[in-house]
Amino acid sequence: MIEPILTIVVPCYNEEAVLPETISVLTNFMIDLKNEKMISDRSKIVFVDDGSKDGTWDLIYKEGLHNEHVRGLKLSRNVGHQNALLAGMFNVKDLSDCVVTIDADLQDDIETIREFILNYTAGCEIVYGVRKRRETDSFFKRTTAQGFYNIMKKMGVDLVYNHADFRLMSRRAIQELENFKEVNLFLRGIIPLIGFRSTTVYYDRKERKAGETKYPLKKMLAFAFDGITSFSVTPIRLVLLIGVVSFLVSFFFGSYFLTLKFLGHTQTGWTSLITSIWLIGGLQLIAIGLIGEYIGKIYKESKQRPKYIVEFDTFHMGIPRHLIEEKWFQKNNILENS
Repeated sequence: MIEPILTIVVPCYNEEAVLPETISVLTNFMIDLKNEKMISDRSKIVFVDDGSKDGTWDLIYKEGLHNEHVRGLKLSRNVGHQNALLAGMFNVKDLSDCVVTIDADLQDDIETIREFILNYTAGCEIVYGVRKRRETDSFFKRTTAQGFYNIMKKMGVDLVYNHADFRLMSRRAIQELENFKEVNLFLRGIIPLIGFRSTTVYYDRKERKAGETKYPLKKMLAFAFDGITSFSVTPIRLVLLIGVVSFLVSFFFGSYFLTLKFLGHTQTGWTSLITSIWLIGGLQLIAIGLIGEYIGKIYKESKQRPKYIVEFDTFHMGIPRHLIEEKWFQKNNILENS
């Protein structure tokens, strides 16, 4: 069996607290895979620093000086988790047979990667890591997550249920992913559209060992809304439906009250009038805001700005690393302790 070149891509944003343990665990795991002849000796772990404000990049860089398995990719600013994943995958694909993406907190079970590799060698281009259960989540998070998947399914979006961003993709699959040029890339919805042979591997999710989650409630809701508006026009159609229903109801009651007026049974009052004005006004504001969200996405797509900019890259060795990184460390007065 040919040993594939595996690259594990780990997006990082302010992960200084958990990163030392993550590096140690992934390095030992990578060594085990190489010793078992499951992967090539040229396999690497690439940490993508997504514009962290703490010492995340310092740890990545210094570890790479003496750890042959670790490489780093520093983005010029924070571009978000999804774009950091893309930066990692797109930059390593040419020197990899397959790429695994996993979060830095290692809540996803790294032992599952063995099954990823076995499925890849069996012919699968994409392997999804899927959670068996959600007992570790709060009731609110579990309920909202399940509601999100159900809503997306009803809107016709093909999502892998209970799958986040823990997956394996072949080089060929990543090359096809690059053909999706839209700025608002919702990876969990885009990747199933590639259509290559795929499978799922189930695992139990662990507790975060250190640091804080990078997806609080506000970001989770924004992420879900972005996914919905990126893949479906159903919300606008729903607003249209509400508008039609409101018009029909208004027409019915207008006819009813007009009839009462001619019969002389009307009574003066303002409660019903004010209530109806507020109701219609609220619906109009919601409709305008929703339409504005779609127009905003069109605006972003029309500008075609890059999704990310790489500031430093220790994965590609075409340019001597010391000529690049030493300048950055001298500029920022950081001493190297190799």
